[in-house]
Amino acid sequence: MSSESNVKLTLTLSNPDLDAKEQEREARNLLREIKDLDVESAELVAATEIPEGAKSVGGFLVGVLQAEVSLANFKKVLGYLGDRLGNKTIELEVEANGKKLKVKASSREELTAAIEEAQKFIAGS
Repeated sequence: MSSESNVKLTLTLSNPDLDAKEQEREARNLLREIKDLDVESAELVAATEIPEGAKSVGGFLVGVLQAEVSLANFKKVLGYLGDRLGNKTIELEVEANGKKLKVKASSREELTAAIEEAQKFIAGS
């Protein structure tokens, strides 16, 4: 499968009520679940360059993970994220065919709108 037909997702979980270790645990649990969704790849984001305000634990950015999914599985993964993260604050970056879309959501309604926007973005890529 060529990389042109894949979509790269970067997901940042943001929960001010959790400390760095709890956020890392939450991201690792989500990563494990995403890997079960038939994605091309999924991993925590290494802390090579730490953006201002970001935290790192064990060489990884806290609460940040990336996944690469096929276009065929893109909608399935977004649907899962909507079910799993509906009431959490997240930032989702979608990259396909050299274009990027970045959206934020902090409620189920905002996440649903962000997912719809991401699907339209991919359909138009």
